[in-house]
Amino acid sequence: MKIDAHQHFWQYDSIRDSWVTDEMRVIKRDFVAEDLRPILKKNNIDGCVAVQASQSEEETQFLLDISKSHSFVKGVVGWVNLLGDDLDVRLDFYKNQNTFKGVRHILQAESEGFMLDAKFIQGISRLNNYDFPYDILINESQLKEAYELIRLLPDMPLVIDHIGKPGIKHKSFDHWAKYMKVISKFDHVYVKISGMVTEASWKEWTVDNLKKYINFCLEYFGPKRLMFGSDWPVCLLAGSYDRVYRALLSCIEELTDAEQSHILGGTATEFYKLI
Repeated sequence: MKIDAHQHFWQYDSIRDSWVTDEMRVIKRDFVAEDLRPILKKNNIDGCVAVQASQSEEETQFLLDISKSHSFVKGVVGWVNLLGDDLDVRLDFYKNQNTFKGVRHILQAESEGFMLDAKFIQGISRLNNYDFPYDILINESQLKEAYELIRLLPDMPLVIDHIGKPGIKHKSFDHWAKYMKVISKFDHVYVKISGMVTEASWKEWTVDNLKKYINFCLEYFGPKRLMFGSDWPVCLLAGSYDRVYRALLSCIEELTDAEQSHILGGTATEFYKLI
C-alpha cells in the first residue's frame, strides 16, 4: 500500500493562519479532501496521513471528521495539550477514535529549552501508554536539543518531520548531518522525507539539490526507517504534488523494489499502524 505520510487539510483563517504570508498566497485558501483525492489517484497512492497544522483540538476533530468520511485518509496525527493536567482523559478519548494515530506539537515555533521541559517530556512519554507515536517538528538549529529529547525517550516511537529542516537553499549540511548521524543510532527514531522543497529555493530547486540529503538519510537510517510525505499543500509554494513525488522517485530509483516499498508506504503503515 502506497502512503503519503504527511499532508494537511485546512479551512483558511487569516488570523489563525497568520504564518501564511503574502509570499505564500498560493496556499491562502481552503484545502479539503476532495482537492487531494484526484492527486493521489493520479499518482497511484492509496492513502494518506493528515497531520495537524494548528495547535488546537478543534482542528484535530476537523481532521478526524474528514478521515471518517474519506477512506483514503488512513490516519490523523493530531494535537493534544501535552502539558495539560487532563492529558490522560484526552488520550483515552482519542484511543477510541480509530483513525487517530499519533500526536505532534509545533516545536519549531517554541523557544530554546521548551522540548526539554520535564512536564513536556512526561507528556510525550504518556503517549506510549496509548500506543501513539510522536512527530518531531523542528528546524536544524534545534537538532542538538532534539537529540537530548530523543535520548530521554528510549522506548518512544518517534519520527522527525521534514528530515529535520536543513537549510537546503543555503547548502547547509554539516551541522545537520552531524546531529542526524548521532540520532540515527537510536533505532526507535524514523524520518519523513518530506518538506524538503520548501527548505530549498522555491523557484530554482532541482532533484540534485535534494539528493545529497536523501542519500544521507538512506545511508544512516535505511529504507525501513524512512517514509515519504508530500507536505501538500505547503509543497505548492515550491512545486506541484506531482513534481515533488517524481523528485523522490528519481532519488530512490536505484533501490530495490522492496526498499522503495518501505519508503513509499510500508514504513508509514507500520509506524502509524494504519492497518
